[in-house]
Amino acid sequence: MTSIEIIKYTGQTVGQLFGGREEITSNVEAAVKAIISDIRENGDKALMRYSAEFDGFSGGELEVAQSEIDEAFKRIDAGYVATLKKSIKNIEDFHRKQLKNGFEINSGDRIIGQKITPVERAGIYVPGGTAAYPSTVLMNAVPAKIAGVKCLCMATPVKADGKVRDEVLVAASLCGVNRIFKMGGAQAIAALAYGTETVPKVDVITGPGRDYVATAKKLVYGVACGIDMIAGPSEIVVIADKFANAEYVAADMLSQAEHDKIATAILITDCESLAKNVAAQIGRRIENLERKDIARQSIKNNCRIIVTDSLISAIGISNGYAPEHLELAVKEPFELLDAVTNAGSVFMGYSTPEAVGDYYAGTNHTLPTSGTARFASPLGVDDFVKTTQYVYYTESALRKSADDIISFANSEGLGAHAESVAVRLKK
Repeated sequence: MTSIEIIKYTGQTVGQLFGGREEITSNVEAAVKAIISDIRENGDKALMRYSAEFDGFSGGELEVAQSEIDEAFKRIDAGYVATLKKSIKNIEDFHRKQLKNGFEINSGDRIIGQKITPVERAGIYVPGGTAAYPSTVLMNAVPAKIAGVKCLCMATPVKADGKVRDEVLVAASLCGVNRIFKMGGAQAIAALAYGTETVPKVDVITGPGRDYVATAKKLVYGVACGIDMIAGPSEIVVIADKFANAEYVAADMLSQAEHDKIATAILITDCESLAKNVAAQIGRRIENLERKDIARQSIKNNCRIIVTDSLISAIGISNGYAPEHLELAVKEPFELLDAVTNAGSVFMGYSTPEAVGDYYAGTNHTLPTSGTARFASPLGVDDFVKTTQYVYYTESALRKSADDIISFANSEGLGAHAESVAVRLKK
């Protein structure tokens, strides 16, 4: 049985309670730089070489054909397609509320404003190979399409048979993905960022991935394209009161632990008996999981159960940690919500497991990790649009403001700036 230490909170810092989070190593960055350089220089040829090396896939077409999508629809269960459609509808309903309008301030001889424009091309990365992640397709593709992206490209790795999982192809088709490419890893990010003979260069790349993908996104950001975020290992914090069901809490913690051996699951509670019961439940339930070896490593290395003197203290610890997922497994969750300042997504009450948000509720499951919820936000429509400002001054408006602008420019020692205004005042 997995043994879990229960920690009594006595004012320790977040670092003392949880330790450091995983960081990208320099050897990974060096390897990714080499891959990016190779893709930029050799395009499709390099892409196919890396696919053969890392995935065992060689000799096939890089782009998924429509016939492959048609065949996937024939094989997929109709009930599953119906489930996907319901989930898409929920995600659409939520993300449509995120759409913003431009604005204009018109004072007659002076007009200033802002317009919002979608990026022309976006790329979404969907991990694949041994597992299928149609939910990742939905969470990235739906907000992109709502934003108005005209060309949405998807990259996903395949194994030696050169096939993309049916669930992923069907999800992509239902969401309106325009082009699907059989490529994964850092090489896929490089291809989307810089373009190849087959893959178009995109304006923004979104989607999760492990260290090579995350490093590639970091390296192309601001140089070749925009990105959503640098995603780290999955993490959950559960804040629970004395009325919480220990079995539910344990199940929710294990739902993140099964992701990866470096995933993190944390319980913070003001009830010591609940803490002990949850620890026991985790030990029992973990043995029944299909991915128990992964979950066991995660729980062993990254599980914390912390007992505090109050729920407010628990919120304070959580805010310091800034988790990707936060569950408020308490009787009155809305009374605590305003106190939450740092969290990617919050799941309220006893009947809202994090999995509801992963697949179905409509909120996005691409969330800030590794403490970045202190300043970052979940993936949404804003990631696929940009704002452009505009300014219009009549001659009379410029004359009214000229002295102030010239004074400001001269204060910075930029005489040409001042002259660009002054020259217009000469008759």
